[in-house]
Amino acid sequence: MKNRIAFLFIFFQMFTYHAFCQTDAVENKINALIEKMTLEEKIGQACLKGTSSRSKGLSDELKEQVRKGLVGAILNLTDTALVLQIQKIAVEESPNHIPLLFGRDVIHGYKTIFPIPLGLSATWNAAIAEQTSAVAAHESYARCINWTFAPMVDVCRDARWGRIAESPGEDPYLASVLTKAYIKGYQGEDLSAPGNILACTKHFAAYGAVEGGRDYNTVNISESLLRNVYLPPFKAAVEAGSATFMTSFNDVNGVPASGNSFLLKDVLREEWKYDGFVVSDWNSVTEMITHGYCADEKEVALKAATAGMDMEMTSQSYAHQLKVLIQEKKITEEQLNEIVRHILRIKFRAGVFENPYFKEKDSFKILDPASLELAKTSAVKSFVLLKNEKQILPLSTNKTVAVIGPLAHAHKEQLGTWIFDGDKTNSITPLTALLQTYATANVKYAAGLKYSRDESEEGFKEALAAAKKSEVILFFAGEEAILSGEAHSRADISLPGVQEKLIQALAKAGKPIILVIMAGRPITIDRILPNVAAVVMAWHPGTMAGPALADVLTGKENFSGRLTVTWPKTVGQIPIYYNHTNTGRPADSTSFVGIKDIPVEAWQSSLGNNSHYLDAGFTPRYTFGYGMSYTSFSYGDILLKKNTLDQSDSLKVTVTITNTGARTGTETVQLYIQDVSASIVRPVRELKAFTQVELKAGESREIQLSVPVAELGFYTNEGKYVVEPGTFNLWVAPDAASGAKQVFTVK
Repeated sequence: MKNRIAFLFIFFQMFTYHAFCQTDAVENKINALIEKMTLEEKIGQACLKGTSSRSKGLSDELKEQVRKGLVGAILNLTDTALVLQIQKIAVEESPNHIPLLFGRDVIHGYKTIFPIPLGLSATWNAAIAEQTSAVAAHESYARCINWTFAPMVDVCRDARWGRIAESPGEDPYLASVLTKAYIKGYQGEDLSAPGNILACTKHFAAYGAVEGGRDYNTVNISESLLRNVYLPPFKAAVEAGSATFMTSFNDVNGVPASGNSFLLKDVLREEWKYDGFVVSDWNSVTEMITHGYCADEKEVALKAATAGMDMEMTSQSYAHQLKVLIQEKKITEEQLNEIVRHILRIKFRAGVFENPYFKEKDSFKILDPASLELAKTSAVKSFVLLKNEKQILPLSTNKTVAVIGPLAHAHKEQLGTWIFDGDKTNSITPLTALLQTYATANVKYAAGLKYSRDESEEGFKEALAAAKKSEVILFFAGEEAILSGEAHSRADISLPGVQEKLIQALAKAGKPIILVIMAGRPITIDRILPNVAAVVMAWHPGTMAGPALADVLTGKENFSGRLTVTWPKTVGQIPIYYNHTNTGRPADSTSFVGIKDIPVEAWQSSLGNNSHYLDAGFTPRYTFGYGMSYTSFSYGDILLKKNTLDQSDSLKVTVTITNTGARTGTETVQLYIQDVSASIVRPVRELKAFTQVELKAGESREIQLSVPVAELGFYTNEGKYVVEPGTFNLWVAPDAASGAKQVFTVK
């Protein structure tokens, strides 16, 4: 035993020394390269040149800039021949032969399109997140892309924000788990291995907290809220080795993110010891002039460089002004060297010096059958069953079904937002899949509406006729892909166009309606909820939407998706999220007085009411973590290994989960805590652990969850992380609004 320990100790020392030598060797190469570079070439490394997502050309001007060493990376060049051509110029003709990086927005798939990130988060499955991003990386690499601007890890509590579609949801813990999985998928175990590409964690920071859910907007936030809710996924990205970070468009407490030294220097570099590079978002550097934070391009370059922003995307303040600023001694050349050092470090780490021409790229296949099967599986696992009245689902394949709605056969729209390279001709729609599942005569199709925003009732008559010939109506509702994503915030998040009117008309046919929503955000459905027997949230599911939906609707697959964002009854409840703090007068069912309960000419008083809306109450339509199944589960008694814990302990919880239904299903077991009394008010619940368990009908299994006490703390208003002694509540439950409460103490 002693010999084994000694051997392991020596091996660890050798491994550590080897890793240190490798790191030291890379830093020596970087420093030697910087010594040879001219000032102009150094500035060039900090310049990300490119054009719009649709551009396919390569200008002579750009070639000449690369030839002179004035470009560090190129954006949106998708013709592989042109990529290799300009890389050859960089490697063979530029003064120091420094290869380029080639960036592209590959957000939830390159050609094989997976569910939108908000949908993928509903799987609560880190393995799925990792596998889908690995496929995206391999397909991108095959087309000479070695840098993706993903994952987006912005926590979001506002469904009006268009970019919630790209978000991991509203919870910082779940977002952190998924962040690490995405990065591992893109970058692999060895970032330099063929098929792996650079991740870019975005948007740093607090972009999901923009005022009113309006894109590009302002963020006013306390430091404790910033650190406790919005920064954890970014810290997880650093821990996972994210090669790059991207700044956000918004300002944070009056300082735009691309010039925010608190975020970029104090937090990212000094606290978290991040050694990759930071790139701006599209023109976000020069937009600091529009913000009113900078007077001109020169001040933009000064503030961005001083704050720690390394590479400028598309705008050219660095190219135009950094040399002047150095000559005027407003920044030093050593500051510029540090920027270049960050960029070169990632280029060496990614292996682009040794592999500038994407060796083995042809071995990575596009739309591989295994990738398409993963797209189907990930879609199945992302679907959330929200309502299932009288167990109308699953449907028998012997029934006659009316397939209606603008998303039933919309090849492009099912792919969702931010799919520059997705091809609608590869999409299999719900209608196509249902025609393959049912006898053709049993499927009555009438779109009813041409697209989601359609306000014409011209197709209603045909839709009603199809409904009358059928036993059940499958209504595929939602948003076109363009209605979510960047710059597509909505003040009204109900179904657009006259979809609600069509559903209400169909309800008069007396046939049960199954509502399948395909959208980039939660949709308010209270006006039509009484008209439908079942509700399925399918998000925008991607290439294999149709087969995945056909399988769950007919019961070949079971539902296992769970919400990762609170679903409001009405837009007026927003922002609404599960991990809110209590007020001095928290709402509950015993004190609630609704608008219809108030007597006419009531005495002007608080009526005993607490914190709620008179007309919408105090609960959402569906809570965080919620989702139904074709089976049911019961939770046994929650057993704590210790009820009193030291700071060095771990909270260890055991619970027995039983499948009490008639078929196999997957339950997502969620552990929540509440710090009952603290130096700043704490949320009513916080997710701290979860696991998924698949159980056969009647099967029971003991589940163990463990949380280090060190992870039960929070950041104070002074930015200090503390775990304060005191009483904690605990729930192990299927969602954020249920479960039996337990109590434990931290000393």
